[in-house]
Amino acid sequence: MEQSIVNKEDEENNKTECAENSNNEEKAETEDICNCKDGAEESTKIPEDLKDKLKKAEDEVSDLRENILRKQADFENFRKRVIKEKEETIKYANTNLLLDLINIIDDFERAINSTADSKDFEKFYQGIELIEKQFSSMLEKKWNLIKFAATGDKFDPEKHEAFMKEEKEDIAEPVIAEVFQNGYMLNNRAIRHAKVKVFMPKIIDTKTEKEEHN
Repeated sequence: MEQSIVNKEDEENNKTECAENSNNEEKAETEDICNCKDGAEESTKIPEDLKDKLKKAEDEVSDLRENILRKQADFENFRKRVIKEKEETIKYANTNLLLDLINIIDDFERAINSTADSKDFEKFYQGIELIEKQFSSMLEKKWNLIKFAATGDKFDPEKHEAFMKEEKEDIAEPVIAEVFQNGYMLNNRAIRHAKVKVFMPKIIDTKTEKEEHN
């Protein structure tokens, strides 16, 4: 009987020890898990100096982006302004020339009004002649537009257009016999050829000439 009681006590002690061992093992496992978590958190934690560098880099990128957008806007405004100025320049490019032409119109009006009552043709002719001289002089001095072609000048196909030709003795090269329409040069370039009549050197038939002498 006593032996049976002892055995029971031993079994209970064994159970108690097993339970304690199990609890200790679970506690150890729990501690290991906690230690792993703490280690993982410590390994993923960003250092403060690196955070500062990242923040500084982000700020710089933001500033650069704003600067690029601002420069793009400035360039677009500049482009539009240049286009507008170019259009204005083209639109009013002939302003100075037209102002000079207006003055010539004023001279014509004065010439017409001065002879409207008297009907003095001679006076009107003199006025028109004076206006033509003033007009040509203004174009030459202010705009470098020069009138050319005169009787007796050497014929130049780069500047003259021969409307008529006539052979003439005693000349060695083609010369202008008559001017039908003046030519004009702008900055040493012919912008309108003069229309002229040309005297051409007469071609002598040497064979016929010899026969006549014989």
